[in-house]
Amino acid sequence: MKIIYATDIHGDFEKVRSLLLETVADVYIIAGDLIDIPFYNMGTSIRYHELQSYFHGMRRKMGAESMLIEDFVDELLEDPHVSEEVQEVGTRYQQLTIRARRVMQQKYKVLKDIFFAKQTSSIYCLPGNYDMDLKFTSLHENDLHLHCFIEDSLKICGYGGADVWTAGIPERYIVRYQAGRGANEKHNEMFRFFRAVKPDIIVTHQPAWGIHDRASYAGPVGSPSLRTYCDTNPVMLCLSGHAHHAWGVQLTGSTLYLNPSNFGEVTQVNGEVAEGGFFHQIEIEDRAVRKVIFRKISDEKIYDVADYYLKDGEWTEEVIDQERLIALRNQRNCDTAVEKYSHIPEIELFNEIKKFFRAFQTPETEDRIDTLEEVARLLEERIKGHIAMDVMGSVNMGVSQQGSDMDFVVYLRCDGTCSECTGKCVQMRKTENMIREVLSDAYEFQILDCINLNTVEKSIREKNYECETTQRFVAYRSMCRPINYRVIAHIEDMLNQDMLFRKELEGSVQSYLKIFSSSSPHMMSLKKYEARLGAIGIKLPESIRRKIKQHLNGESGE
Repeated sequence: MKIIYATDIHGDFEKVRSLLLETVADVYIIAGDLIDIPFYNMGTSIRYHELQSYFHGMRRKMGAESMLIEDFVDELLEDPHVSEEVQEVGTRYQQLTIRARRVMQQKYKVLKDIFFAKQTSSIYCLPGNYDMDLKFTSLHENDLHLHCFIEDSLKICGYGGADVWTAGIPERYIVRYQAGRGANEKHNEMFRFFRAVKPDIIVTHQPAWGIHDRASYAGPVGSPSLRTYCDTNPVMLCLSGHAHHAWGVQLTGSTLYLNPSNFGEVTQVNGEVAEGGFFHQIEIEDRAVRKVIFRKISDEKIYDVADYYLKDGEWTEEVIDQERLIALRNQRNCDTAVEKYSHIPEIELFNEIKKFFRAFQTPETEDRIDTLEEVARLLEERIKGHIAMDVMGSVNMGVSQQGSDMDFVVYLRCDGTCSECTGKCVQMRKTENMIREVLSDAYEFQILDCINLNTVEKSIREKNYECETTQRFVAYRSMCRPINYRVIAHIEDMLNQDMLFRKELEGSVQSYLKIFSSSSPHMMSLKKYEARLGAIGIKLPESIRRKIKQHLNGESGE
């Protein structure tokens, strides 16, 4: 079983959509802070926070701190002797509280619609300290709070909320957290729930005491009762969040604790924005965790940052992307600090069309992606080297069906005998035979090109604009879907350090792209993809039809 685990979304729903489209897993889990503010604009949110602070201070002065702020305001307004000012401010607060509930429910409905696109997987989530109780929202079927779900014979159970009040969120609607430092095991709701259901995998927003629980602003924020439960019961995994800077993978006792840091962007106490995008991919076999991959998504690209696996009885870290790992350790943004680029118009137009089709990705597409990822892993073991692919055709567009074949480009590191690889070298023939052997005729496939990564790397360093291999690499990387992207990620990072060089290379293949777009096979493929969507009741919007027409006519779309 493969689990994708993220936490602290903070309203970055588009990044969630990209995560679901660009990854394949059996189960997706999100551990809280799904939204950021309970309104659609920051101005209203600031005003609500000011009103809330006003009544928070008044509640403290009147010794009514045991009451929810909303209950306190309701009671105040029932007093016939309350001042006109308090009456006016309180009425405004009541109105905004009702509006906040409505807006929050609408936001959860949007997230539910995003989840709906991933019908091939189970998706579970928790409320955090920024959320309302999910049982009153569209996400009630996905809610892990005080619920237990069984996946591959493993019990996944959760407890949401946190032992902190988040100013700006209505107190009335949040989950009552009854598992903090002031609650003993006998009266602790979370402890009693876990003791009753006996979970294999625990998901909480607030971490266990002493593990991934040091918040930059408040010291340790973990739950002693959660730590006690995991220390005294057979828990395979404990997944948490909340403390963004306390990320990591840690084995304590028999429990593996994970915190991948924040997934959505987060404004920190110093006013700076932490870019986020981090998540864990967890691979489980025979009721045991075999591997954890620490990953990051940025601009719809997924980077493998580090691998964690058992070696000689201990969990070992193998760094894949040192630059991104060091940036996170130093609390420094990496990808948002890189200059953003726009592709040439022909590529932008194709990618807009592709993005529309990908929104309706089929289970058959995901099966092929999963298979190719396994192929890449097995081939790396056999050839003792790195191999990656870029997928074209229906898998790239997300509309594969039963019987669909696969077209892809292979990336290898060859010696100097094939600097301009044509796909006919010994290494390529050997690789193709192994792919055919591993697939065992499960899918028909065709290798359309082979790219020597040594050649590409050399030409980028030398700024060789005439290298045809690098031109092809840039074209494929701009339009296709990667398999085992960790092999080519650092090369694309090199490209992105000089955007003028990359755009010049894209311009070199501009004429080829126009010819390719107007070719009969490509035109027939797009019509075929449209028919497949039509078969499931999806009609192309007129805007997409216009883009397809521009693309097939070789127009730029400008």
